[in-house]
Amino acid sequence: MSFFKRLKEKLAGSSEQKEQQELQDQQVDLLPLDDQVQKENQLIATVEEEVSETEQTAVKEQEETVEQPAIEEVQPVEEENLNQSDVEVEVEEQPQKQSAWSITQKFKAGLEKTRNSFTSKVNDLVARYRKVDEDFFEELEDVLLQADVGFETVMELMDKLRFEVQRQNIKDTNGIQAIISEKLVEIYESGEENLTELNIQQSGDLTVILFVGVNGVGKTTTIGKLAHRLKSEGKSVMLAAGDTFRAGAIEQLQVWGDRVGVEVIAQSEGSDPAAVMYDAIRAAKNRGVDILICDTAGRLQNKVNLMNELEKVHRVISREIPDAPHEVLLALDATTGQNALVQAQMFKEVTNVTGIVLTKLDGTAKGGIVLAIRNKLHIPVKFVGLGEKMDDLQPFDAERYVYGLFAEGLEKELEKAEE
Repeated sequence: MSFFKRLKEKLAGSSEQKEQQELQDQQVDLLPLDDQVQKENQLIATVEEEVSETEQTAVKEQEETVEQPAIEEVQPVEEENLNQSDVEVEVEEQPQKQSAWSITQKFKAGLEKTRNSFTSKVNDLVARYRKVDEDFFEELEDVLLQADVGFETVMELMDKLRFEVQRQNIKDTNGIQAIISEKLVEIYESGEENLTELNIQQSGDLTVILFVGVNGVGKTTTIGKLAHRLKSEGKSVMLAAGDTFRAGAIEQLQVWGDRVGVEVIAQSEGSDPAAVMYDAIRAAKNRGVDILICDTAGRLQNKVNLMNELEKVHRVISREIPDAPHEVLLALDATTGQNALVQAQMFKEVTNVTGIVLTKLDGTAKGGIVLAIRNKLHIPVKFVGLGEKMDDLQPFDAERYVYGLFAEGLEKELEKAEE
């Protein structure tokens, strides 16, 4: 199946879904308030049903003096005393299923900085070179390297592009973005399927997800967003506050637990992280929880003692559940570029990293680091952070990612393909 056909299938029904999504977006701010009003009305109705006939008569006789003030007191609470946090929690408890169109738009919006930098250079290159020759390929290499795609990935891509240009006997640069896009997707996927699927245990067994990474990459926030995502999928989730070294880390995770509505197992600051994991696993088993997400101290990859502590945490988890942790997710800050690649290499040596969560992808002009990590370390990017909203943590999708890089050019090519 061609790249364009696959992309079109992912966007199938986009016009209808777009209208539905826009309507949901317009109503989302009003939804929590409407739900609150409905709850208040249901509460009032329930109370009225439980009142005896004699009491109802007494209430009616004092209708003007008693009942009306009571109603006036309820209404201000409904409309004026709902703060922003109430609204956010209400929205989170009633997640809206995202359409294919809305998810694609998140990638497009999240990769705006990369697209403005990277794609503008590609467009300029295509405009200056009317034919595809060696000079064109050399400048394209430079553009890709500047986007942090990585040397090995760029060389592989150049080989594939040269072969494809020769195979199709392509002479000019028209449509070259489509070929670049398709080859980037091929390099990332490399014939593998379900790269973003989490290893969730079946038959009610506890799934343990261990989060690792250095301080400042958005690890705790990502844990909260992932907990929200899993809970919205019907899973029961518990959090373990294993970052006992950083001041305020436990409180930060507890705030996320309260916001998402999941229990957090924690000890005092400075406690043994391995002991926290032990308690959390026991608690999760006793409560029949589906998924336990474990936070760990933000450690520098060159700090031996902290990395040894991570190995200890891993051993304790494996001792309690032989095949756990089922996922070890490394949080990396996309804005750090090649330094993120160095971090990934070091963490991979200490623990079996099964997936990358690339945060702050919307905040960098060098989004090519996704491809560098995948191609050099052979670790899949399972989630990407595309913004600050709760649902802006999205499973990574190679085709949507490439679409986000070349949105304007590919939309024109899609229009041509439909014609």
